[in-house]
Amino acid sequence: MNIPCILIPVLVGLICGILGYLLGKMNSKGDGSLAADLQADLDACKAHTKSLNTRISALEADLAAKLSKPNATQSFAATTPVFLFDQDLAASVCNKKIEENDLKIVEGIGPKIETLMNAAGISTWKELSEASTEKLQAILDAGGENYAIHNPSTWSKQALLAYEGKWQDLKDLQENLLGGKE
Repeated sequence: MNIPCILIPVLVGLICGILGYLLGKMNSKGDGSLAADLQADLDACKAHTKSLNTRISALEADLAAKLSKPNATQSFAATTPVFLFDQDLAASVCNKKIEENDLKIVEGIGPKIETLMNAAGISTWKELSEASTEKLQAILDAGGENYAIHNPSTWSKQALLAYEGKWQDLKDLQENLLGGKE
């Protein structure tokens, strides 16, 4: 039998084994494993989340204090809740970019119906949430038979969830809708 034919595969295997062992040793930090590193990252994220929640609470309290003491430059009522639009949160929950007061986020409203609503004076989520189903249906009816077939019964509820920033609730509701109908 030919010795080099046996020796070459054995040497290649031995060299690969040694290199794999050495690379594995170099990649491990010696102080723990990947699980320990991941746990440290998780702990850091939790601490960061806690500090952000604290900051949000402080900002909300600051806003509430400003709203409870209206001055000459503030013409709005302190009892009216103020909802700030968070585009990043909306995009992360809905998996698409969302613009503030985009009526098309409501299941059953497309670009043409949004144009109808805007022409009728409804251009924000708040305005849509305050509109009655009868008013919305009247707007659709006035647009013609292509629009009159739509059912706006859930549009106000969806718009209210969008206005209040309750994106997960809106997504859950819309998953159970078919063309804006329950």
